[in-house]
Amino acid sequence: MKEQRIGWLGTGRMGTAMASRLLAAGYRDMAVWNRTAAKAGPLVSAGAQQVDRIAQLRSCDIVFTTVMSSPDLLAVAIGEGGLLTGPSTPKILVDCSTVSPDASAEVRAAAARCGTAMLAAPISGNPAMVSEGKAAIAASGPLHAFDSVRPLLESIAATVVHCGTGEEARLLKLCHNLISGTLTAALAEAAVLAEKSGVDVASFLDFLDGSVMSSTFITEKGKAIRARDYTPTFTLEDQRKDFDLGMAAARAAEVPMPLAAATHQLIQVAIGRGFRNEDYVTVYELAAQSAGIDHGGKSW
Repeated sequence: MKEQRIGWLGTGRMGTAMASRLLAAGYRDMAVWNRTAAKAGPLVSAGAQQVDRIAQLRSCDIVFTTVMSSPDLLAVAIGEGGLLTGPSTPKILVDCSTVSPDASAEVRAAAARCGTAMLAAPISGNPAMVSEGKAAIAASGPLHAFDSVRPLLESIAATVVHCGTGEEARLLKLCHNLISGTLTAALAEAAVLAEKSGVDVASFLDFLDGSVMSSTFITEKGKAIRARDYTPTFTLEDQRKDFDLGMAAARAAEVPMPLAAATHQLIQVAIGRGFRNEDYVTVYELAAQSAGIDHGGKSW
């Protein structure tokens, strides 16, 4: 119900885009917190109330968290002054971060001890796609909690699926990100082969967009390659973190991942060459330099 009090913890690019969609959908009773307070400014301007301490979110009916890493989630949830450490806690905690299943399970257990239901609900899509309503959310956790927050999730994302009662959504998102990284590396290599063989890269990408290979993902990454614009939608450092988690999950499950492993190393090479904070499609530049193509600009 839209009269529920919503808390939002983490107002970076993704958190701001997601929370903005809830405000626009009529969920106006929203309190927001971010470690760097100034980053909550756009949501406050849109009608949210800013709070000074995480503890002030504990009285909310539902709290969403969007943080960068497993340690960050553990800190804001069960660290000193965290969401789940006071005499009262939210009814439902919805974590939309990409974190390890182990960290998620630790927070879920702490939430259960407090009487809080937890949903793991990682999201697929960059901030622009979220703003346009083109994102997708996979959620896992108690079905009653999912049913309660499903209208909110559907206000944020076009696709919302419930995939289990535990940490299934974490594994699903890691698998998704392994695909996106590996596909980007394959796109980069093929584009460089076309380029070095005398085919205009834009023509190659136009062909892909009209073929059975066409997808929103390839189109968006193709735009970046055409323009050689690596303004981050998701940085190489972020991608490396998710590959670290995905490869650890594969090791735990005894699943060989040779393609993902090769991509993991390409990401590491690109970071080592100075592109840590740029979009992960910069693997195209790595492929070009490896093929002897000099685009100028930053040196590998």
